[in-house]
Amino acid sequence: MLTKESIQAISKQAISEYPSECCGIVTGNASAQRVHPCRNRQDELHARDPEQHPRTSREAYDIDRNEMERIFADAAAKGEQVVCFYHSHIDCGAYFSQMDKEVLTVFGEPEFPDALHVVVSVQDRQVKEISGFRWGGAEQGFVAVMVS
Repeated sequence: MLTKESIQAISKQAISEYPSECCGIVTGNASAQRVHPCRNRQDELHARDPEQHPRTSREAYDIDRNEMERIFADAAAKGEQVVCFYHSHIDCGAYFSQMDKEVLTVFGEPEFPDALHVVVSVQDRQVKEISGFRWGGAEQGFVAVMVS
């Protein structure tokens, strides 16, 4: 579950980065959380190799693994857990796409199976919907859950 403050911070980032997808990580626990906005480097990847990376930041996101590792190390040093990964969808719903599943799983399972995955729908610079998903091991997929 996310705190009200985390949801507000994620929503603010999603609006400010529109029309690009935002992305980030939340660390902490159920009552005390830190939101770590990450840089979406999808446009850089697309510019460098549009065949390998056909989508722009309007349709996709990519977080540098080194940036994620720094966040994970900082959280571990503070005794925090990875609570949530989040990203926004631009001018469409807050659903969990097949691409989202592919990005968040390695060999068919997520690296952080207990983490919440949040998708924020931003349309016309307004948050329209926030949806949460969690890995359902029995289902071998992500299932909808409450965000707060």
